[in-house]
Amino acid sequence: MFCYQCEQTSKGEGCQTIGVCGKDETTAALQDLLLLAVKGIGMYAHRARQLGAADPVIDTITIQSIFATLTNVNFDPERLVELIHRAVEVRSQARALYEKAAAKAGVVPTELGGPAAWQPAPTLDGLLAQGNQVVLPARFLTDGKEIANLQELVLYGIKGVAAYASHALALGAGDPATFAKIHEVLDFLTHPAPTAEELLGQALAVGELNYRVMEVLDTAHTTTFGHPQPAKVRIHPRKGKAILISGHDLHDLYALLEQTKGLGIQIYTHGEMLPAHGYPKLKAFGHLAGNFGGAWMDQGKEFAEFPGAILMTSNCIQEPKVSYKDRIFTAGEVAWPGVRHISDQDYSPVIAAALAAPGFAEDGPADEITVGFGHNAVLSVADRVIDAVKAGAIKRFFLIGGCDGARTGRDYYTELAEAVPQDCMILTLACGKYRFNKLEFGEIGGLPRLLDIGQCNDTYSALQIALALAKAFDCGVNDLPLSMVLSWYEQKAVAVLLTLLHLGVKNIRIGPTLPAFLSPAVLQLLNEKFNLMAITSAEQDLSAMLA
Repeated sequence: MFCYQCEQTSKGEGCQTIGVCGKDETTAALQDLLLLAVKGIGMYAHRARQLGAADPVIDTITIQSIFATLTNVNFDPERLVELIHRAVEVRSQARALYEKAAAKAGVVPTELGGPAAWQPAPTLDGLLAQGNQVVLPARFLTDGKEIANLQELVLYGIKGVAAYASHALALGAGDPATFAKIHEVLDFLTHPAPTAEELLGQALAVGELNYRVMEVLDTAHTTTFGHPQPAKVRIHPRKGKAILISGHDLHDLYALLEQTKGLGIQIYTHGEMLPAHGYPKLKAFGHLAGNFGGAWMDQGKEFAEFPGAILMTSNCIQEPKVSYKDRIFTAGEVAWPGVRHISDQDYSPVIAAALAAPGFAEDGPADEITVGFGHNAVLSVADRVIDAVKAGAIKRFFLIGGCDGARTGRDYYTELAEAVPQDCMILTLACGKYRFNKLEFGEIGGLPRLLDIGQCNDTYSALQIALALAKAFDCGVNDLPLSMVLSWYEQKAVAVLLTLLHLGVKNIRIGPTLPAFLSPAVLQLLNEKFNLMAITSAEQDLSAMLA
């Protein structure tokens, strides 16, 4: 195997025997083959759309299949084999769609090879042998490492796009134009001999695409659950039976809350589910009791301590420990061998496990944190923020957020947040906020100095705040008193970075390390064009940002 798609990749170069995430050679090979089949779908679906033909089933399967290959999503070889065969069947449907559209248009369909013609072996051993033929280093030798790196950058961006699109699809929201672009990019990734310039152009196009997909997701969230409102969230448990829900999918949370009404079970959010407490339709459930624990990488300890059932709804799962493996469940595209999967949103097995578990014996302290500062909430007090800036009460904004992770060096984000001057505000989002969101930052003019915008899925919200401030001050985003310091871990963060670059945002600092799939030449280009830079020390970076 070879995988370097996440920030924690071995030695900062690539995992070659087993992934730091826990992915083994079998899982890695099957994911590579699934992507190969999906590229084949893209080849046919793109050509069909050029002739005016599309199929929502093809769109959905494309999104779900890509999402299954993200970091910390699907580790189950059995399910991955099923997904490969499903993708090949859908590829045949895409081919038939293309050929029918071609006949209707009076054109001769192109006979496609490569991923469009690949056939999976009938056995697992055969599939693994096929996987060895498409492992990434093979392209280092044939295409050159820089080209292969850039192809992976584009692919990882599309993976992030697929994750956001999947959450939107769960709420019935989809944009045909975005599916068309996804298939176009997948088709492009099969082209022979692309240039570095073409690939960089595609990467920025993926950033533009991601901006649109995040807008669709934001609209789906707010029309379904209401605009987030500032809300206090309890961070210690209440006495009684309990279910912990982690991941990102608010649609699953709503279904769980509906199915547990009146059962005496408290529902707790974990990780990226924390922002759910700001949505009116979700916080209306009295048994949405609070948040338990922190970011995804602490789940081994936190899940073992949680005396109830656990539901994983999207990416971020780690290998379950024996102490809780019989009471953890997966949903959506998440899977782990031996863990029961809920495919139809019937959470009765989760409820039964919660009722069988002891639950919390007593109430914990009543400590709370505040969430719910989405773009609607922040812009409703924009006049106060603008007046505070003009009066000198707010000197600068710091966006400190992104993915959290276990690698040494992420204490940087805690140190930076603590060192931000008292006359500056901190905006945060995604699970990176757990590095400091339980600290006390005080207020400026009655407004909290720390504004939690939401999940990584809510990056669109942060961008709307920045764009609105730029409009109010009649300047560009790069001219605002705003510094962005981002932490990354997986492919959704890659998509977000590409979106920021597409929008022309400069002077972004990222860490704790730079992506292994960005070659020195590409990094130099991004630095020259966007002044994209790696973090150094909290003290040094803060001094530079305040200068």
